[in-house]
Amino acid sequence: CPQHLAGGRAMEKAAGSPSLGGSYPQKNAEILSSQYGINLFLAGLLLTFAWAVHAVGISKSHLLSYLITLMLIQLLWMLWYLCRSCTQRRLIRDKDTHAGARWLKCGITLFAVITLVLDSFKIGYYIDFSNCLSPTEGIFPVTHAVHTILQVYFLWCHAKDIIQSFKTLERFGVIHSVFTNLLLWTNGVLTESKHQLNEHKERLITLGFGNITIILDDHAPQCNCTTTTLCSIFSQGIYYLYPFNIEYHILASTMLYVLWKNIGRKVEHHQQHKTLFKFHGITVGMIFGLIVLTSTIAIVVVYLIQIGRSKIKSELALTMFYLHAIFVLALMCTAGIVALLIYRLEDRSLDNSKNPARKLDAELLVGTAAGSWLLSWGSILAIICAQAHPKYTWYNLPYSILVIIEKYIQNLFIIESIHREQEKVNDDIKTLRIVTISRGNTLSLTPSYKEIYSDRAAHDDGEVPCLFKGSICGRENGSGGAKEETSQENSSVMHSASDFSFCSRNSVTNHKRRILKNIAAFLFLCNLSLWIPPAFGCRPEYDNGLEEIVFGFEPWIIVVNLAMPFSIFYRMHSAASLFEVNCKT
Repeated sequence: CPQHLAGGRAMEKAAGSPSLGGSYPQKNAEILSSQYGINLFLAGLLLTFAWAVHAVGISKSHLLSYLITLMLIQLLWMLWYLCRSCTQRRLIRDKDTHAGARWLKCGITLFAVITLVLDSFKIGYYIDFSNCLSPTEGIFPVTHAVHTILQVYFLWCHAKDIIQSFKTLERFGVIHSVFTNLLLWTNGVLTESKHQLNEHKERLITLGFGNITIILDDHAPQCNCTTTTLCSIFSQGIYYLYPFNIEYHILASTMLYVLWKNIGRKVEHHQQHKTLFKFHGITVGMIFGLIVLTSTIAIVVVYLIQIGRSKIKSELALTMFYLHAIFVLALMCTAGIVALLIYRLEDRSLDNSKNPARKLDAELLVGTAAGSWLLSWGSILAIICAQAHPKYTWYNLPYSILVIIEKYIQNLFIIESIHREQEKVNDDIKTLRIVTISRGNTLSLTPSYKEIYSDRAAHDDGEVPCLFKGSICGRENGSGGAKEETSQENSSVMHSASDFSFCSRNSVTNHKRRILKNIAAFLFLCNLSLWIPPAFGCRPEYDNGLEEIVFGFEPWIIVVNLAMPFSIFYRMHSAASLFEVNCKT
């Protein structure tokens, strides 16, 4: 027996060693590729920082040359991958059904189209200032436009792929693409922030902050434009389109990161539930959400018109913004708490299976929320420590506190929603039988599963038939089915108590699901509303001036420039996640 046992262990070790040894090269390739990407990003980040602070010997052409090189390498890799995919079209590829959702592809396509408009504006701007701009500023938007078109096509076709061949090479290609998009995102954030900073410095004068040094830091061309009107349109239009370019690159990098995590992954093949968005049953949430969206757009327009005009108008604009934001955030907190309480009352298990896309969604929600939390704590500390407090700054205190609480609650709601298993049909419903005893005879009614629980009834409004006291109560079809009636004196129904309890439970579940769908729709529109102000230059963190007095002008501006892009991305990512929650609920 010991000999047989030792022989079995030896055979098991021999059989397991190839797979065990085969995993080490792939793990090393994953580590090496991640380190390659980080170094690629750090080198580009240092170039970006050197250009921003006017480092000696570093010009914008050096930064753009580096970015152009990275985009060209990514273009070569994507073309190679697409060609290889075409030649192996007959092969059955594994797919990650959770990655590359359709709504995400549509969103990145919309942002990509606006990014192409931005590139065309940059090309026109270069033509008008071609006498004093380096050739790289003309090559960059052309390369970027080609890169955008091919990358969107690549993500539409291959975002769900689970790569099982040439895995080491593909890891480097995908991680190169991830960090290339992150560097392009960083470049867009810096360029847009410098423009916002110049406008902010001019606005502070109207609020009476004369002790702050106003020095404009721009990289305007040192020559005259050939066509003044076109130059003005191009220069102004570029900065209004940058928020969409920023969102495009961060979405592309997240989708590519999921593709990188899926390389060599073993997946279990199971039926994927289709998640369709329906307006039925979410009227209340949509109405309140549209009211918030409309009012937010109006507030932003008034804010941008009034801020910087005079001290009184600027203070009124800030007060108006804070009061509106406080009201919206309070509503969002209330809706999130109600949704979490409903989840606490339900007894549903969580899906703990490994899923890179879902894990990344949760990490992005918490990670990007830290940006606005940093700004909120800075504002709270400034209010506590400041010696003089203009009246409008006191509204900043509840606003900052509610920003922290609202994101905390919303993150809990979204993360729990995406981890909850979808509702499954109860096995007891599938095998339901009705046994009635009428006048001493046993009558067995055994309708088919489709008659008792139809998919259409389940998906349209969640109604399922219930049985109570010998009557079959359910949805009737258009032809009007005949009703079975039995005498109460000579009939009895098996399990009438349990049937009644099932019917009541189902009714309560339908009401809970309807409330959750309305909450998800309301929060979806609210997050879109709160994305608009910072994306289009409505930033009270810049304009109230209190934080600059406490922390100093330059330190606080650096904090805002670093944190604000994460706050903007959080709102867009939350809206996308809530859209998915609404489809799954």
